Amino acid sequence: MKIAVIGQSLFGQEVYKELRKDGHTIVGVFTIPDKDGKADPLATEAEKDGVAVFKFPRWRVKGQAIPEVVAQYKATGAELNVLPFCSQFIPMEVIDHPKHGSIIYHPSLLPRHRGASAINWTLIHGDKKGGFTVFWADDGLDTGPILLQRECDVEPNDTVNTIYKRFLFPEGVKGTVDAVRLIAQGKAPRVTQPQEGATYECIQKKENSKIDWNQTAEGLHNWIRGNDKVPGAWAEVDGQKVTFYGSSLMNKGSTAKGQALEIPGASQPGLVTKAGLVLFGNDGNALLVKNLQFEDGKMIAAAQYFSSGSSAAVELTEEEKSFAEKMRAVWQSILTNVSHIEDSTDFFKSGAASMDVVRLVEEVKLRASSCQLQNEDIYMNTTFQEFIQKCVRKLRGEDDEEELVVDYVEKNTNNMTIQMPHQLFINGEFVDAEGGKTYKTINPSDGTAICDVSLAQISDVDRAVAAAKEAFEEGEWGKMNPRDRGRLIYKLADLMEQHQEELATIESIDSGAVYTLALKTHVGMSIQTFRYFAGWCDKIQGSTIPINQARPNRNLTFTKKEPIGVCAIVIPWNYPLMMLAWKTAACLAAGNTVVLKPAQVTPLTALKFAELAARAGLPKGVVNILPGSGALVGQRLSDHPDVRKLGFTGSTEIGKHIMKSCAVSNVKKVSLELGGKSPLIIFSDCDMDKAVRMGMSSVFFNKGENCIAAGRLFVEDTIHDQFVKRVVEEVKKMKTGDPLDRATDHGPQNHKAHLDKLVEYCQTGVKEGATLICGGKQIQRPGFFFEPTVFTDVQDHMYIAIEESFGPVMIISKFKGGEVDDVLRRANATEYGLASGVFTRDISKALYVSERLNAGTVFVNTYNKTDVASPFGGFKQSGFGKDLGQEALNEYLKTKAVTIEY
Repeated sequence: MKIAVIGQSLFGQEVYKELRKDGHTIVGVFTIPDKDGKADPLATEAEKDGVAVFKFPRWRVKGQAIPEVVAQYKATGAELNVLPFCSQFIPMEVIDHPKHGSIIYHPSLLPRHRGASAINWTLIHGDKKGGFTVFWADDGLDTGPILLQRECDVEPNDTVNTIYKRFLFPEGVKGTVDAVRLIAQGKAPRVTQPQEGATYECIQKKENSKIDWNQTAEGLHNWIRGNDKVPGAWAEVDGQKVTFYGSSLMNKGSTAKGQALEIPGASQPGLVTKAGLVLFGNDGNALLVKNLQFEDGKMIAAAQYFSSGSSAAVELTEEEKSFAEKMRAVWQSILTNVSHIEDSTDFFKSGAASMDVVRLVEEVKLRASSCQLQNEDIYMNTTFQEFIQKCVRKLRGEDDEEELVVDYVEKNTNNMTIQMPHQLFINGEFVDAEGGKTYKTINPSDGTAICDVSLAQISDVDRAVAAAKEAFEEGEWGKMNPRDRGRLIYKLADLMEQHQEELATIESIDSGAVYTLALKTHVGMSIQTFRYFAGWCDKIQGSTIPINQARPNRNLTFTKKEPIGVCAIVIPWNYPLMMLAWKTAACLAAGNTVVLKPAQVTPLTALKFAELAARAGLPKGVVNILPGSGALVGQRLSDHPDVRKLGFTGSTEIGKHIMKSCAVSNVKKVSLELGGKSPLIIFSDCDMDKAVRMGMSSVFFNKGENCIAAGRLFVEDTIHDQFVKRVVEEVKKMKTGDPLDRATDHGPQNHKAHLDKLVEYCQTGVKEGATLICGGKQIQRPGFFFEPTVFTDVQDHMYIAIEESFGPVMIISKFKGGEVDDVLRRANATEYGLASGVFTRDISKALYVSERLNAGTVFVNTYNKTDVASPFGGFKQSGFGKDLGQEALNEYLKTKAVTIEY
């Protein structure tokens, strides 16, 4: 078709370009005159293509069409007028002239929000749905028949800018072009707009955008965001007109500390915090405003309201000086009326407009992808020197951080003061659970309460998943350069290392882990894991594949490894921080976002991790931590339709239930690390000293609360009695006591219910006729202590030979020398297959046994030697999927195949 495009702006430019791609002939572009010597983007694009461009200042005078203007339009011979965005009044002589009439894009779901400020009023009214309409123009104001409509969800913190960029612009361009296609095909509908639900609101201007403080927090938030950026909601503060930008609702239960700011008419004073300006509605709830603009046009971060300004200027390196000169050239290309860009040159006083802000932000990205400026950064740093300082601080990672409000529980212990967050961590904030629900987490060393911890409810899970989804789909995490993502994860590992003594102390009092082990393994390996996967971020890649169906055409097939999206992680209580690290590090390195449920009895290091993640600069919503019950939180994560992957470590029984729920809900990807009954075979030709030492470690490491613990030791009959005697001697040397005591070897079991199960487990072994050599009882002292225990003469049919104790219980069985295949049969006669081990000096025997042991990990002449680079996971009912190593990344990636014919 022959089309006249009547309009302006980048939106008009994109519609114009897509219509040309669709094969239509643009017979004329009618746009606004140049402003300050600069052509509108639509005009620039059309002139580049040699299309006739008309820049009429007006189409009518005193309500009458200007004949000369109409004549020039009619001369183009247009068959359809497309008005993608037009600020001028177009006379009906033009609207009705083409064969197919005229269509107009309008950014609301008509008949709701007719008028020029439709997006503003969609937000001001708090609409849950937004969208756009392409309609047939008539002589009314946005009243013509509907041709096409498309809708979207309005996010709680959307502004005019965010909803426009996310949906109204990109989908609006597509929708307008689709409407033209329907017309060309003769399939375009004309649906009369209903009268019911029709609204018309006035144009939002500065004079009518003053804030009425007698509203709820949500009402205030909607008013501010509905006027953000244009015209800007304002109020009088300290005798001057101040405009508010960047509003977000604060979670109920959020607390803030700051300096009071009196605001005339407000229900209570605002609070200037490091995060911004906290405002309160008449319902007592709060919202946060990020930026303020004064009457002279200067914009500041709201957090700086009472401060004198930014910190001292940073000295630039040679590389940064080079970057600054490149940006000086960019400024010069934008500010063509300025002869030379000085450090003091002001971007806006030199004639820059809002479109120039968008260009400058994009120019920075082209030259330094890790410098993610926002439009507000330009408005708040208007001189060239301020602009460069802002860029350099961003590049160095020294940019001002938001205040992280943490309501710590502090304890003086282990020769230090530990600070423990105790609330849920959702969307970058520590918040109370719905209804303020809490529970007590217990110190297993003495049975006393450490603190009250927020107890997540279903609504909290939904909020956390929504935050993770937004962070993945719309936030900077999903768009971040992989190398920059790796730098953030590495920075997180550095922070964990700086806090390693505090983390180990928290782990010790919350889980009962011996402090020295917590420091080396629980925390030490967690740090190593994050560092290891930080290095993988920019090495995730697909492959190029030759395909058989190539001829006679030329084809290219390649694969891409892509993140899955929102991942749920549910972890156990035996290694609270390390289990978090094993799964979360790979998950984040792959580019996903995470909602993690720590074990209800050990939530504190996960919450401390959340604090460190925020301080490392991980964007809001990337990490969310929800202490709570498995039946409520774990079940909701399994069922949630927006969760696309669930990683679980725990019992086989719960793993089966999770797998079923994940299948029924949305067939989400699952990886399971479940129970174990790992066999350890000790042959008579072993190094006895090493076999005793490692055999002890295989059972009693971390109080036996170890998923790969040797659940059953098969000892060759000729060395059985010697081995048992040596083990008992070593057990007697073990010191049981306070896990914070550096001399302690054996700390308390994790919680009372587990202690009771261990007592019952050992009683069952005795009843079945196994020989109890030592231990088997609770230690009579405060806390949940259980004696290191040794059973022998354990037969294959016995309960303790089959079931996992998950405690400090050594189960020993004899086997006859020379019967290698028989002991292998007995070792493999279990539904579990997590780990296994063999001790022998005969390398051929070691290899033979390791090949036939049916387990995900086999240790030869060692035990418990896991490493961040080695994949870890089980067979059979010990689960599937891998933690650690390169293979762990595959659990959090999806493979896409792309085939191109050329």
